[in-house]
Amino acid sequence: MTKIAILGANGRLGRVVAKAFIDAGYEVRAITRSGKIAAELTGAIAVAGDGLDREALIRATEGVDIIFNGLNPIYTDWGKCLPMAENVMAACRANDALHLAPGSVYNYGSPMPEVITEDTPFHPTTEKGRIRVAMEDLFRREAEAGRVRTILLRAGDFFGGTGSGAWFDLIVAAKMDKGVYTAPGPVDLVHEWAYLPDLAKAFVGLAENLDKLGSYESLNFPDHAVTDLEIKAAAEKALGRTLKLTSMPWWVLRAGSPFVAMWREIVSMSYLRFEPHRLVSARLEGIIGTIPHTPLHKAVAGALDDLSVATIDRVSKAA
Repeated sequence: MTKIAILGANGRLGRVVAKAFIDAGYEVRAITRSGKIAAELTGAIAVAGDGLDREALIRATEGVDIIFNGLNPIYTDWGKCLPMAENVMAACRANDALHLAPGSVYNYGSPMPEVITEDTPFHPTTEKGRIRVAMEDLFRREAEAGRVRTILLRAGDFFGGTGSGAWFDLIVAAKMDKGVYTAPGPVDLVHEWAYLPDLAKAFVGLAENLDKLGSYESLNFPDHAVTDLEIKAAAEKALGRTLKLTSMPWWVLRAGSPFVAMWREIVSMSYLRFEPHRLVSARLEGIIGTIPHTPLHKAVAGALDDLSVATIDRVSKAA
């Protein structure tokens, strides 16, 4: 049985990816700082390990075949990203493990390319973008030196899953129980979203098709390139009622950003909400077959159910 370690298994992405690999029949080792995991990860082996403690991380991942890198510091603490990435590389080297990693669109900077392919050049214009590029440069160097094989899958904004801390739960769906849809940007602007159960299945697909992949691969995951008006319509279908449309008060964040660290970090990435972009892939389908894709209305309904928002299906099941 193939053994996979999920780093950051209590995080939003880590939980969903761990569940997908459990369901696919892998032996899953869920690595968290506390050594405790969510109840939904029944079947996983819980192990304590800190991404900033290299030796502890090497011990926690001992003997695994694959390491999934779900480590993601809070937005105000991204100085930890590169040290964590270096420690993950050390753990992969020590255990001769494949490195599976999620990528972001931060690498492309502003102005954003409207269509992002696997060959679109990086042009980071923010500190977070430069950090992401530096991490991927590290992964590529390790692969080219024959030390660590990396398969990276780039995705848009996350929604779905029981974790918290993404735009969908913090902004878009935050007031839906009160009948309000909050748009983070222009309502007719195309933005790339990734429904996490789809993304997790794609990672499983990659793990099961390694013979088709090289020592370093950077692939795109095209899932939902949609507007806020489309998400709002899907949410209204799931809720069975009309939602009032309101906009995120960016002026408040901009005014307060010199004084509030989190607001400052959010504002620095605000261009993502005002510049249209979508991911496309020329290669993913040829590697894993049909790309996992839940229809938007079902994905939004599932994401709202995960947030315990009272959708029609949730209410009917409780009745």
